[in-house]
Amino acid sequence: MLKVAVASENKMVCGHFGHCETFEVFVTEGDKILSSESVANPGHRPGFLPNFLHEIGVNTIISGGMGGGAVDIFNEHNIEVIIGAQGDSRKAVENYLAGALASSGSICHEHAHHDECGE
Repeated sequence: MLKVAVASENKMVCGHFGHCETFEVFVTEGDKILSSESVANPGHRPGFLPNFLHEIGVNTIISGGMGGGAVDIFNEHNIEVIIGAQGDSRKAVENYLAGALASSGSICHEHAHHDECGE
């Protein structure tokens, strides 16, 4: 069983991980979604959200964009990071489970939106 979280805004993949409204958390087995729940973003501060998601048992995080610091913390917890996703949150998880969603590798660095990307 895997727990896949999607940084979401109105059930759509959010472009900026740290500023999402909710994490849509899907419990999956094989290529099937068994259940899902919506977990409110408990608040954005550096390093907090990756640890929070680790504590609730998340194995994979899907987001539109994410700062390098957050990616590093997820990596420390052996949580797979998929960034560059967009569209409906449930569909993104279905695509991930089908092997059709892979990370674009676009990590937000120090650029015009660095304050919006989770750092």
